[in-house]
Amino acid sequence: MKIAFNLLVLGAEITTAHARQLERLKALGYDAVEIPVFSGRQEDYADLGRLLRDIGLSAGAAAVAPVEANPISADPLVRQRASDHHRWIVDCTEAMGGEVIAGPVHSPVGVFTGFGPTEEERSRCVDAMRALAGYAAPARIRISAEAVNRFECYLMSTISAASAIHRAVNHPNYGYMFDTFHANIEEKDPAATYERYHREINHYHVSENDRGIPGTGHVPFTAHFEALRRCGYDGWLTVESFSRALPELAGATRVWRDLFDDLDHLFSESVAFIRHEWQAAGERVTSKTEGSP
Repeated sequence: MKIAFNLLVLGAEITTAHARQLERLKALGYDAVEIPVFSGRQEDYADLGRLLRDIGLSAGAAAVAPVEANPISADPLVRQRASDHHRWIVDCTEAMGGEVIAGPVHSPVGVFTGFGPTEEERSRCVDAMRALAGYAAPARIRISAEAVNRFECYLMSTISAASAIHRAVNHPNYGYMFDTFHANIEEKDPAATYERYHREINHYHVSENDRGIPGTGHVPFTAHFEALRRCGYDGWLTVESFSRALPELAGATRVWRDLFDDLDHLFSESVAFIRHEWQAAGERVTSKTEGSP
């Protein structure tokens, strides 16, 4: 298991100028970071990747599908832009030595038609995800599409919807993410949902109900961590929290107030919480297993 941090809390463009924050994350015990791959040059991501390796942090990409490059658009020219954008994400992720591309790469966030997804949109999504997974496979970069709640997305808002697309894509390099914030909104029993689909889930976001510091709200993390331990999860546990630092992102995520005192408090409290919950859940699961008849 690796403890990671999604760096969107610092902004949409992470560069070598963020060396101090990256070194602090490593000193606190983080193993990896998710880097926003929204814009920039491959050369810049290569420079950042060298810095991350020097510090000792693994890298992954946090990525989205822009409106102008919508993979499920009825316009073939827009879908071609989406394909080009997906390839660009893979190329930038490979340049920085990234292991995973995680996020709502399936469709734009905040774009709605007023209806649920059509069969044609699902089919376009499947084609786009299969092509993305195939392009990323030679670079050994896994794809983890994110199920995003219905207030942000209409194509893939539940784990069951993500699973249906996963089965249709049917590519060994394609999986999807479990995010505790979105699951807290959409799933009747989030921990049980994870257990049901865990073989298809290849990435995990630890995110509180208000998107502040994990463990300070009402997400049932005890049940979540027990489910992870029972299912033998051994991937990344990525903290995802948001701030008002980036106005565009604050608007998209509806963050109108400060959710933590300062970044260092967020960094240190989050990693300590995950370490504690992971160990405690392991002890409880082991005790229950040993006590079974």
